[in-house]
Amino acid sequence: MLRFDEIGVLPEPEDNAAICSRRLEAGTVIDFGGTPVTLPHTVLEGHRIVVRPVRAGEAITSWQTPFARALRDLDVGDYVCTPPSLAAVSARGVEGLPDEPSASNEPLDPYAMDENALNFGRQVTSVEQPGTFLGYPRERGPAGTRNHVVVMATSSRSSGFVTELARRFDGAAAGDGVVPVAHTEGGEDGTPNNLHFLLATLAGFALNPNVGAVLIVDTEEDVVSGQAIREFVAAQGYPEILVPHAYFTRTGGFEADLTAAGKLIEPWLPVVDAQQRVEVPLSDLLIALQCGGSDAFSGISANPLAGNVGAEVIRHGGAAVLAETDELIGAEGYVLKNVRDLGTARRFLELVQSFKDRVGWHGHTAEGNPSGGNMYRGLYNIVLKSIGAARKLPREVRLDHVIDYAEPLPGTGYIFMNSPGNDLESVAGQIASGCNLIFFTTGNGSITNFPFVPTLKFVTTTTRYEHLRAEMDVDAGRYLTGTPMDELTADTFDLTVRVASGERSAGERAGHSQVSIWRNWRQSGPVEGISITTDGRMSRKLEDLPAEDRDALLPGLPLDVPSTSEAATAVKLLSVDDRQLPEAVGLILPTSLCSGMIALRLSAQAEAEKWAGDAVTRMVALPHTEGCGSSGGASEETFARTMLGYLLHPNTRMALLLEHGCEKTHNDYFRAKLVEAGADPSRFGWASIQADGGLDAVGERVRDWFGSFDLPAPVEVDGDVGALTVGLEARGPLSDETAEALALIGAEIVGAGGSVMLSSRGGLLENKVFRTAAFGSTAEVGPTVAHGQRFAVPGWHVMRMPGTDWMETATGFGAGGVQQILAHVAGGTLSAQRFVPVVEFSSDAETVAKYGDDLDAVAAGDAADQARTGLEAIAAVASRRQVPKAVASGNVGFQITRGLLGTSM
Repeated sequence: MLRFDEIGVLPEPEDNAAICSRRLEAGTVIDFGGTPVTLPHTVLEGHRIVVRPVRAGEAITSWQTPFARALRDLDVGDYVCTPPSLAAVSARGVEGLPDEPSASNEPLDPYAMDENALNFGRQVTSVEQPGTFLGYPRERGPAGTRNHVVVMATSSRSSGFVTELARRFDGAAAGDGVVPVAHTEGGEDGTPNNLHFLLATLAGFALNPNVGAVLIVDTEEDVVSGQAIREFVAAQGYPEILVPHAYFTRTGGFEADLTAAGKLIEPWLPVVDAQQRVEVPLSDLLIALQCGGSDAFSGISANPLAGNVGAEVIRHGGAAVLAETDELIGAEGYVLKNVRDLGTARRFLELVQSFKDRVGWHGHTAEGNPSGGNMYRGLYNIVLKSIGAARKLPREVRLDHVIDYAEPLPGTGYIFMNSPGNDLESVAGQIASGCNLIFFTTGNGSITNFPFVPTLKFVTTTTRYEHLRAEMDVDAGRYLTGTPMDELTADTFDLTVRVASGERSAGERAGHSQVSIWRNWRQSGPVEGISITTDGRMSRKLEDLPAEDRDALLPGLPLDVPSTSEAATAVKLLSVDDRQLPEAVGLILPTSLCSGMIALRLSAQAEAEKWAGDAVTRMVALPHTEGCGSSGGASEETFARTMLGYLLHPNTRMALLLEHGCEKTHNDYFRAKLVEAGADPSRFGWASIQADGGLDAVGERVRDWFGSFDLPAPVEVDGDVGALTVGLEARGPLSDETAEALALIGAEIVGAGGSVMLSSRGGLLENKVFRTAAFGSTAEVGPTVAHGQRFAVPGWHVMRMPGTDWMETATGFGAGGVQQILAHVAGGTLSAQRFVPVVEFSSDAETVAKYGDDLDAVAAGDAADQARTGLEAIAAVASRRQVPKAVASGNVGFQITRGLLGTSM
């Protein structure tokens, strides 16, 4: 028999449900104050059991906050499980669970504030003698905890460029190093709905105290350009950038632009490197408070610890910044228990309502926030997640200010910043607001880091800390095993000062980082048939939404276009597992944004060390921003379809899925999706950064899996373009001859038995000459497949495309089975896609003159001549005689669309 204090944690004495601190099997006997109770069901670590009888319909509480209602009379020891939490645990194959849930989630009623009952309190008492740390003083504003040269893309169109540019300065003596800020936003042709947030974030990055110098890079005709940032800074009254800086617009070939941009950076390096740390006041310390991969103990150990250390920073004159708006819904009363004034309280609730409205426009509510990993680790719903997250605000600390996403900090003290619960998107806003150090609390062991601001990671339990010791900084689980919170706070505050003074965090030692800015959303107001009320009581079934808006599957039958079987352009293909293919790829597919950069590092190592031997022609990883921190429903269906498209792509010979471990779309999620698709999950490798024990351990697991096969090397065979599926695209002005040439190229591929895919939003379908030459009519044609859907019958196909972003288009093509993309460009070139080779050609004289070094072919003459040029370029790349210029230069990317109904949460 086990004592209750050995297995349970009661958040507050008044609560009627306790958190289990270990897994308890059905039949375990627990001593509840002298009364032995046999547990009727298996209860996982972090899940809750009843500690006093609860009647049907009665509230079940944690931190005195109702989070669920009993569906029947519950006795002491009964497992508290709601329909979503029981489903999440059952999906992991746990045995001994109840057949039915015991409770229902507490409804999310709008919070009603009693303004007359608000407590306008005082902030925590300042220390008599504020402390110092060793930082980099700035000419204006707070000091930096780091001193980086930052190369920042204004839009996704320059992300490949800044990544490659920073890579060329690896190891250079430049303070804390040269780092890129590459992101996914601003790449569409029109004005994005997140334009204000995007400009505020980029401007804030440039002004962050950890930036010692900054190069801001755009491309010609960017909506989000360097000039747009300058105009935004002036209009918003932002201060000038005083560190060494420059604006660079790409106007020529990739390599030539890299050289020109590098010459701007080189003089800054010795200037930044010569700067020394000096003693600066702790009032310059501005802490971003974040959580990710949360569990039931986040609100018990890690979040209170982060909040207490933040309070100590405030006592010394600094600031602590709370964020993640949707992860405070349900905890509004706790957040507003002590506020500076009525305006602050009202502003907080205004931003909460604004967030609910935006999510509602897309057919979602905040109840969809908790991920499968959250629920598996004991956070059944948004109320539990929110009240635990709110514990980063200690009861005695006053909420001083409320700001919008990426808005500059108005002063010191305790500040709330509006942001989505998506960890990386939220962090970006805090850094743009001015934070120079990050506290990141985690239950599962999130390993995310930011390029130029150090992250201290607090893990909730000692068991998880020991499992991921190399990736974590603070063992907050010591509180659960008897260490007083005051002692933990003092130890962590000391570590905070040391890291602010230059001691490297675990994330900096690991050497990886990611940036994701609050992603664009499609709906800008209520939409009939889609929008729902923000209280969560009105919902919509996915199948009831408009087919176009939800990106519903289509029959996959080709356009009715006559085809001929004339001689086709020859291609040297590979015989791979009884199929003829242009290449055999070894794929490491991250299941979410948080494992993306690790997948990229592992694929590079696997390529260099030939982990798969000669069985594959190259190794590829596909980092992206999805799988966690975004809404479900239609966008999740498109995401899952896209991911399976690459796992089951004809060119994929070996594929391993790499989960972070706490995401919504974890490995088990994709096992189930593969089974639904009729695929055998045992064909694939499976690895988990958190479950396998961190970066080194998961790297060994991935290497061992790829090395466990003895597959024969592919053999070269003769073939033709009829064996290929090709995407055709046109960006920029298109002459009649070139439009006809692209139609002739498609006709030859289809006539020889292959397939051609077009984008419903691409330049070709807009062109009447192309439609006439390809389809025999100027009539408009509709999509034959959804975004990322595999077609059922070869031929001419059109993929539904919700926007104009090039990289999202290319990614959708690849998921649909496209093996190569031929794009005609005019006015500029495109980034390559990591998986699908992108061949770029042009017949536009000005484009050839400016960007000729980046083109894979130059077309001239009549339509037949230009078609021959395009087909020869396709054949050269498909035969592996030529690597596309953008791939060779490192100008590559990958991004998954959220469609019309996806939004950050």
